[in-house]
Amino acid sequence: MIETGEQILLVGEDREYFVTAGEGQFSTDRGMIDRGALVGMSPGDGIRTHLGAPFTVLCPRSTDFFVHAKRSGAPMLPKDIGTVIAYTGMNRDDTVLDAGTGSGVAAIYFGKIVRAVKTYEVRPEFARLAEKNIRAARLDNVDVIAADMLTATGAFDVVHLDLTITPAHVEHAFSLLSPGGYLATYTPFLEHTFVALDAATPLFRDVHCYECMERELTRSARGTRPSTRVAHSGYITIARK
Repeated sequence: MIETGEQILLVGEDREYFVTAGEGQFSTDRGMIDRGALVGMSPGDGIRTHLGAPFTVLCPRSTDFFVHAKRSGAPMLPKDIGTVIAYTGMNRDDTVLDAGTGSGVAAIYFGKIVRAVKTYEVRPEFARLAEKNIRAARLDNVDVIAADMLTATGAFDVVHLDLTITPAHVEHAFSLLSPGGYLATYTPFLEHTFVALDAATPLFRDVHCYECMERELTRSARGTRPSTRVAHSGYITIARK
C-alpha cells in the first residue's frame, strides 16, 4: 500500500513520471494527477488525470532511480554496477563500503541486495542529494557519510570505489576488507585504471580488469542492427584479498 511521502512510478501509454504521493497536484501534459489519491493505492492500480488520461501505479525499482532520480553528475551505468555485483558475489550477508557516492545510484542498487552499505562522498552537496535519493528508495540500511573514504574504519566484505583513484585509496581499501573480501574500482580512463592495477597487484592475491562494453540492438522496418551509440563506458578492476 502506497504511503504519504513515498516515491512511486506512474506509467502511461507513452509517458512515465516519478511522483511523490501526498498533498497537492502533479502536472503532466496529459492533465493533473491528485497526489493525495495515490495514498492507499497498491502497485498495479490505475489512476486518471483530470483530463481522463490513464496511468498505472508502480513501486520503483533500482533501474527507475537510475532513470529518474536527481543527479549530481554522471552515475555508473546499470551494466557496470551489475559487473561489480557479479564479480564480487555481492549478497544479502555482505557489508559494503561504497565511495564516490555521487547521486547515490550505485548505493541504491547495492542497498537492495546487501545487509548494509556505508557510502562516502567528500562533497557535502552531493552527499545531501544522495541522502534524499536513498531515502526516496526507502532504504534504511544505507548510510551516507559526507567524508573522505580514507577516514573510514571497520570491516567490509566489499569495497567499491567510483572516484579518482590513488594508491592510498587502494591501500586503505585493503586494510578495511575482511579476508576473502573484494575491492572493485570503476575508472573511466586507462591512466586511472593503471593506478588501480599497479597499487592492487602487490597487495591482493587475485586481480583482474575488465573493459565495460554494451551494444543495444535497434529494430525498425528497415532491419535490425547494433545501436550507433557509444558502447564503451569505463574499466572495472576486481581484486580479492
